Amino acid sequence: MKNILDYETVSLIDEDDALEIIDQTKLPGNIDIIRLHTGEEIWNAIYLLQVRGAPAIGVAAGFGLYIFMKYSEAETYAQFLKELREKSDYLNSSRPTAVNLSWALKRMEAHVKAVAVEKLGIEDEADPKGLFNREVLITEMREESQRIKAEDIDVCRRIGENGLTLIEDGYGLLTHCNAGQLATCKYGTATAPMYLAHEKGLNIKVYCDETRPLLQGARLTAFELQSAGIDTTLLCDNMSASLMKTGAINAIFVGCDRVAANGDAANKIGTSMVATVAKRYNIPFYVCAPTSTIDMNTATGDDIKIEQRKPEEVTEMWYKERMAPEGVKVYNPAFDVTDNELISGIVTEYGVIRAPYKENLKKMFDENK
Repeated sequence: MKNILDYETVSLIDEDDALEIIDQTKLPGNIDIIRLHTGEEIWNAIYLLQVRGAPAIGVAAGFGLYIFMKYSEAETYAQFLKELREKSDYLNSSRPTAVNLSWALKRMEAHVKAVAVEKLGIEDEADPKGLFNREVLITEMREESQRIKAEDIDVCRRIGENGLTLIEDGYGLLTHCNAGQLATCKYGTATAPMYLAHEKGLNIKVYCDETRPLLQGARLTAFELQSAGIDTTLLCDNMSASLMKTGAINAIFVGCDRVAANGDAANKIGTSMVATVAKRYNIPFYVCAPTSTIDMNTATGDDIKIEQRKPEEVTEMWYKERMAPEGVKVYNPAFDVTDNELISGIVTEYGVIRAPYKENLKKMFDENK
């Protein structure tokens, strides 16, 4: 019998011109696989969190832009690029904080431009020689979107291997929100070390913060870890300090939606609180981040735009009856920023990066160009 880990988080159904995803708003009660055919459907799926998690959003964006452009009627290279950029901007507007979204869209455009030069001989967007070949560019967009997905799986596995070096037999681990397989294409980021530890037979216990108000820890992380056979315990967000004080937690692994050049990391709301308490109890706090999530063009966490969500997520969602007075104001940021001084290490596919982050993140990129 299939469990949640047997399904692909994001996939391209090319013969149906569709992006296929697990509708994560229905988990854990129902595993609904849905197909998205239009740009509006893909935009809504990202905004409404039917597909979520920075890496998975990036993969969905790559597939989505290809589907968007598959039947372009552009007759010139300039028209094709103009259409691609307009549709890319539209998809990018669905969520502002996760850098993987804009990263994947920029990568798709860059690939189109590289192919135009290398395969078609177009050296100028005006294409005065009329060398434009729409079919070649569309085919290359499909292949590039598939590469983004394949690389995501490889990167998550490598993050898991690097994170595994930080785990010992008998460890209790805490995570916040969902940086698991449901947020990527396989393994996850923060959960990748946990899956590999479990595969190797290490005795670990994983504690999942519930993650208000959207309950990603309860609905998604606890669901997938339990499905994998990992010893899993769920707790409300405001219980994590009590748990840490008992000595049950040996390390904390979280994902992120954007890392600034100085090592500040934006992740699901509540993460910075976990990091602050972890510092108080001398518990190492690790951010698991594929390099596609590290934005060297963002200087510090203060420069990261934080998405504000609808108040109904706090006052009404999940309840049979409204649980707050009518008219009350609601503060509902989707993310917060954890200061780099609270982070013990950033686990990437190239290794565990330690402070000073500004220098060492730059060095990592320079060495792995």
